[in-house]
Amino acid sequence: QVQLVESGGELVQAGASLRLSCLASGRTFSSGGMGWFRQAPGKAREFVAAITWTTDSTYYADSVKGRFTISKDNARRTVYLQMNSLKPEDTAVYYCAARSTTLYGNMWFDPSFYPYWGQGTQVTVSS
Repeated sequence: QVQLVESGGELVQAGASLRLSCLASGRTFSSGGMGWFRQAPGKAREFVAAITWTTDSTYYADSVKGRFTISKDNARRTVYLQMNSLKPEDTAVYYCAARSTTLYGNMWFDPSFYPYWGQGTQVTVSS
């Protein structure tokens, strides 16, 4: 099994930066990757970013390109989401998710392809 624990969410003002972390424990992955998703009240869960374990390929939603950066530290088994220039519309619960086999292209954007999920961390951006 895989356990994912997110941290780093808090209340910030618009324009601020935050870094979210997701620590993975349990089984190790030789392939696949990790993703960040978010869900605002009354809205569907949406893709934010993803990174592959072996090739470090990254994927971003258009709404966060140029502002958010996903990275990982394999030794620490941690994936990060650096969020800059935060906007009120970034307010949501942010979840990290993982899968042990690779995906292709836009498949990384689909939450149904991720079997492992964390509990989420709240990010609130005030205007």
